[in-house]
Amino acid sequence: MDVYSVIKKTVITEKSTVARDEANKYIFAVDPRANKIEIAAAVEKLFKVKVESVRVMNVPPRKKRVGRIIGEKSGWKKAIVTLAEGSRIEVFEGA
Repeated sequence: MDVYSVIKKTVITEKSTVARDEANKYIFAVDPRANKIEIAAAVEKLFKVKVESVRVMNVPPRKKRVGRIIGEKSGWKKAIVTLAEGSRIEVFEGA
């Protein structure tokens, strides 16, 4: 899988910001077909950092209701990437 198609976007929430500041963990929305090895290689190549560990989870779809019609929002795959000591991704550091 191409490294540019593995990582879809970054997840920026209060919880991810605290994890980034305290534990050097970054959270990404990734391709559902990607595995841990591909995710680690993509982060290392794109951001030029050393990855220590990767944890992945599938976020289930949520039900949405519009009037009488019940549908689902699509589920997605989330990766929590822990970087080695001293490594930082400069894109996330505030301006």
